[in-house]
Amino acid sequence: MIMIRFFFFLLLFSPGLLIPEISSAQSLKPVQWTFTSKKITDQLYEVRMDAKVNGNWHIYSQDGGEGPFSTTFAFTQNPLLNIDGKVQELGTLKKVFEEAFGSEVRYYEKAVSFVQRVKLRGKAKTNLAGKVEYMVCNDKQCLPPAEVNFSVNVGG
Repeated sequence: MIMIRFFFFLLLFSPGLLIPEISSAQSLKPVQWTFTSKKITDQLYEVRMDAKVNGNWHIYSQDGGEGPFSTTFAFTQNPLLNIDGKVQELGTLKKVFEEAFGSEVRYYEKAVSFVQRVKLRGKAKTNLAGKVEYMVCNDKQCLPPAEVNFSVNVGG
């Protein structure tokens, strides 16, 4: 289903699907990610996954709306910690009706922080590992969904 939505969107924003357009789009890297952790209490940490979005690109929310590929996080199971709640979003959320999708979509421009709280099960030093999958668009095109693996130290 996700791939069908993505290809539908590509068709709408890239009439003719010219090979040079796709090749140049894939070489772009409009998002830089940084991953950090902050101790809240002895066993509670906040892991920040910050996305800096360059130029006129935007990255979709975890609830991007009907059509675009929403940002998703998948965490690797770790017996030394528990995920505490859902990933929170910090940034200026834009809600815009996009004719290409025929619906309202939700995204961030310039920057957004995704924050996940984790609880340690002891006093060990460990990490929160996983991957983020996301898609960026501008007013002319969307890039294929991208995936970034990460590992952030917590505890110790």
